[in-house]
Amino acid sequence: MRNWTCSIAAVTAVFLSGGAVYAQERQPAPEPQRIRVSVERMNGKDWVAVNPATVFNQGDRVRFHITTNFGGFLYVMNASTSRSYDLMFPRSDTGMDNKIEANKDYVVPATQQGYFRVAGPPGQDIVYWMVSPVDMGRQYMPLPPPPKPGAVPPELKPRCDDSFFKARGECIDTSAGVKPVKPGENLPENLGSVAGATPRELIFIQENGQAKESVTLSSPSPLTGPVVYELRLSHR
Repeated sequence: MRNWTCSIAAVTAVFLSGGAVYAQERQPAPEPQRIRVSVERMNGKDWVAVNPATVFNQGDRVRFHITTNFGGFLYVMNASTSRSYDLMFPRSDTGMDNKIEANKDYVVPATQQGYFRVAGPPGQDIVYWMVSPVDMGRQYMPLPPPPKPGAVPPELKPRCDDSFFKARGECIDTSAGVKPVKPGENLPENLGSVAGATPRELIFIQENGQAKESVTLSSPSPLTGPVVYELRLSHR
């Protein structure tokens, strides 16, 4: 697991006033707050990290990893191609403890041998991730509310990008994967009131070279409220 902790040497400023010499220690700039997310697919008996924009097949078993360099709380919801909107985490069968600590790797679902199975009509499920430095349950009661039918993702058919397919033998849908919430985007009711807190300067960085098996979200300024982003899961 990557350790994002880094040290920044303090800078000492020296100035004169009335013949006296004063030294003032400048405070180091705050470290960017980061969220790293990756997707794994079961391959035989092993979990293998894959590009989040992979086009999955019916019945594929998947799970997610998330690591942050700050403490907070995690909520995950899914708008599926079956025209349903469900809380994925926290809940009784995927783990109820949604508190996360800095620099620790968390698996969703947070249960032993747990996974999600890809199902539903071909298209893109939209998995909404909300990471908050504060417990949202104390501000919004409850969060999220009971799922409501009809929160339907856009009709986006899975498609393979030819350049990826030819180069690596993989089916990658470049419209899928980890995405920012676009300004004015129509969000599910329980997220619409908090999406405005998502910093517009949030930077999405794909990692691990050509494979691009993880994405890091970086905020140059400290987060004071929730961050909402999407993982568009494309499947046949």
